[in-house]
Amino acid sequence: MAELPIAELPPARCSGRFTISTLLGTEEGGRGPYVPTESSSCDSAQPTQLSGSTLCTRTFGYNTMDVVPAYEHYANSKGVGDTRKARPSLADLHSILKPDPGHLCAPVSDPQRSNGLTEASPEASVEPGTAPAPEPVRFGWVKGVMIRCMLNIWGVILYLRLPWITAQAGIALTWLIILMSVTVTTITGLSISAISTNGKVKSGTVCVCPGMGHEGKGGPKNTLGRQQTPRGASTASGGTYFLISRSLGPELGGSIGLIFAFANAVAVAMHTVGFAETVRDLLQEHNSLIVDPTNDIRIIGVVTVTVLLGISLAGMEWEAKAQILFFLVILVSFINYLVGTVIPATTEKQAKGFFSYRADIFAQNFVPNWRGPEGSFFSLFSIFFPSATGILAGANISGDLKDPAVAIPKGTLMAIFWTTLSYLVLSATIGACVVRDASGSLNDSVVLGSPGCEGLACTFGWNFTGCTQRQSCRYGLSNYYQVLPSWCPTPARCLSPCHEHLALVLPTAELNAIAPIISNFFLCSYALINFSCFHASITNSPGWRPSFRYYSKWAALFGAAISVVIMFLLTWWAALIAFGIVIFLLGYVLYKKPDVNWGSSMQASSYNMALNYSVGLSEVDEHIKNYRQGCLVLTGPPNFRPALVDFVGTFTKNLSLMLCGNVVIAPRKQKMPDSRLTADGHTRWLMKRKIKAFYTDVVAENLRSGVQMLIQAAGLGKMRPNILVLGYKRNWRTASPQSLEDYVGILHDAFDFKYGVCLLRMKEGLNVSRVLQAHMDPTTLACEQQASTIFQSEQGKKTIDIYWLFDDGGLTLLIPYLMGRKKRWGKCKIRVFVGGQINRMDEERKVIVSLLSKFRLGFHDVHILPDINQKPRPEHIKRFDDLIAPFRLNDGFKDEAIVNEMRQGCPWKISDEEVDKNRVKSLRQVRLNEILLDYSQDAALIAITPPVGRKGCPSSLYMAWLETLSQDLRPPVILIRGNQENVLTFYCQ
Repeated sequence: MAELPIAELPPARCSGRFTISTLLGTEEGGRGPYVPTESSSCDSAQPTQLSGSTLCTRTFGYNTMDVVPAYEHYANSKGVGDTRKARPSLADLHSILKPDPGHLCAPVSDPQRSNGLTEASPEASVEPGTAPAPEPVRFGWVKGVMIRCMLNIWGVILYLRLPWITAQAGIALTWLIILMSVTVTTITGLSISAISTNGKVKSGTVCVCPGMGHEGKGGPKNTLGRQQTPRGASTASGGTYFLISRSLGPELGGSIGLIFAFANAVAVAMHTVGFAETVRDLLQEHNSLIVDPTNDIRIIGVVTVTVLLGISLAGMEWEAKAQILFFLVILVSFINYLVGTVIPATTEKQAKGFFSYRADIFAQNFVPNWRGPEGSFFSLFSIFFPSATGILAGANISGDLKDPAVAIPKGTLMAIFWTTLSYLVLSATIGACVVRDASGSLNDSVVLGSPGCEGLACTFGWNFTGCTQRQSCRYGLSNYYQVLPSWCPTPARCLSPCHEHLALVLPTAELNAIAPIISNFFLCSYALINFSCFHASITNSPGWRPSFRYYSKWAALFGAAISVVIMFLLTWWAALIAFGIVIFLLGYVLYKKPDVNWGSSMQASSYNMALNYSVGLSEVDEHIKNYRQGCLVLTGPPNFRPALVDFVGTFTKNLSLMLCGNVVIAPRKQKMPDSRLTADGHTRWLMKRKIKAFYTDVVAENLRSGVQMLIQAAGLGKMRPNILVLGYKRNWRTASPQSLEDYVGILHDAFDFKYGVCLLRMKEGLNVSRVLQAHMDPTTLACEQQASTIFQSEQGKKTIDIYWLFDDGGLTLLIPYLMGRKKRWGKCKIRVFVGGQINRMDEERKVIVSLLSKFRLGFHDVHILPDINQKPRPEHIKRFDDLIAPFRLNDGFKDEAIVNEMRQGCPWKISDEEVDKNRVKSLRQVRLNEILLDYSQDAALIAITPPVGRKGCPSSLYMAWLETLSQDLRPPVILIRGNQENVLTFYCQ
């Protein structure tokens, strides 16, 4: 393949790129490879402010500002003093290129820099005379996850309850309990592994407790920012809450995090009580009790927790050293135990029921022997299950791991495997060595075959029949909790990842009472974790892309289901309490709506639900009973016309679609500001005002074409507007003729597209942009000031007057009815006015009342206007004539050809013929205004059906009708005209 010729241009300095030399090795002339440099000094004529835009020839053989993929373009953090690496904007690549040769420069070789495709660690500048901050502690998968998880899984249940559980359930069912517990924890481990591999876990926020991951409102900080931290202090911003909330959302993360934190706190009590029980028993054997058996547990427990708190406060480095010590102690105890099982039993041990490995003992202990109130399968499961927890210990310090995506899955699953194996081995070996009942008395030894001796121990030369029948045996698997420690010199480990929390249940000093509480809350948190992962999978969120290959959404769903089932089988009322707490926490977080955006699965789920419902709506046939008024509101920037926004928001909130439209008038080739930022600003303004609406804008060369775009393209499927709402054009008399034509043309366009039309007129006007701009920070996208309007205030016992003059399908009735249902307008009395003849007033009123009653709108105050056809007062007629006078052609005595030319040149003007032809209609508007002034001057709102201007009717004449109809009125006036299709029905089908 022939090489493409490279233009002979001065070499370019390239930021974040490969160069030809990077791929081929060395440059001609023996120079080293070209590599990316710190910043760029090559630029075009700078069509935008992007400083990193450059001309590069060596990568592709031609001048280009485009860049190859680089880590820095996607990283959202940088060191102090570093320039943010960014790809050129679309405007940089799309604009006309005007090269400036003076900006071209030679490349700089820097072998220490990255080639751009691997993760770089930017070096922050260090001030002279100051020592660099110490690097925080970072752990690998063995020390940071596996050992930590194993220490949390191995605990008091292993030493103090596993022998007793084996005696109660038998070896077979004990193995079933172990495997059921491990099934739940393994599936949860797979889910947490998927979460931990669903993106990079950053670190850097100072945090004392590694279990929760502390971060501020702005998210975790980066340690590369050289934040000074004391040596050994944790800089973790990870943790279970951090991982779950970033992947699944703050709602689920907060709920799971708090439940898990509480379960961990109770687990501290369990481990501490177990340790204290062992120490108490040792003191009791040597007659050295401090106070009494119960209070000794409390005293020892408080001292133990205090010591552990001190280790935690010393920092992660000291805590890591302590856990290694504890791990070695436990390994030694295991070795001691296994060696002890094969050593021939002494007489003292035999008296306590230990006979080393015996097939008969294994066979007898293989089947269950239930005893006492806790003698049932699920009671024992609830006591054992806390011993299988602790699998999140590694995830709890995810911010302190070198590579959480590798360490958490590998360390967690390895910990589950080894601890499961140890539990199975321990239950089998101890069940093969110790009988269930023993007296501990050396006097109970007998000769083999002695009469009156019952039980398996008789075959080994011991008679425990008496204490067995009296149920007073102190030793044996069923009676002595310290069976395993009795020949294993090491007590249970008591370190927890969150051992700085002093558990409230510690004073109970009852291990069997604490364990079921822990089981329920751990099962609840595991169920939530698994279900959350399943939820993230089924939403098909592009952001849910865990790299852990063994994760399965169906396994996660199974893990969630089995956890819930087991919770209710253990203690149904505790399960209800746990889920009640979760629902409360979830509802609280949803109510508070934390100001965070982590791209969680909850956000993806909202999109999926909206999409599915919107698509499903397309299959639903339309019906009048389900008519929803969807409003396209021509607000411009919504904060410029707050009264228009509030008016529509009053009757669309929680009921129907509201879309605020803005037409940005500009030539197509003119560069526009970032519309996304502008739209976000306006959306935030709407949210702050508690208006449930969308915002959209279009760029057009004039207002009418922009509105045409909005009318045709707004909405999605059947979620489309059907009413155009706009403000009344107050300045129509002084505005340019073209803007007048466009305004009336917009109304014609709305009717052409079968939209209803609603115009809002207020005495003080709608546009408050001048007032806002005087107080607005020019750097903000949308003014934060919230101007108050009449639609936000209580209306009291006023009236809403509806002038239903023409049958438009019922829209004139529907919108005031919806407003009257709102709290602020609820006390208003709704009156309906209709035209009629003076000699048929009673009949016509009965007809309208009957019709309204069938509509079930609750309107009973109906007025017939018999004087609607009277001639208006002369002064008002003269005022109308004066209103249209500037717009008349006065063509009565002119040649027809001249008149036609005048009409074509000025279509908005009114000919004498049109004045005469529409005289009756004009006088009707004058008369209606008189009626409105007489009846409704004190109303809270006036709704009236306006006349429809036919095509060809001069725009100035139509605006004169609207002006005359609504002038001099104190309350807001809404001119509503439906599209002549029914929006109300009184049929049930």
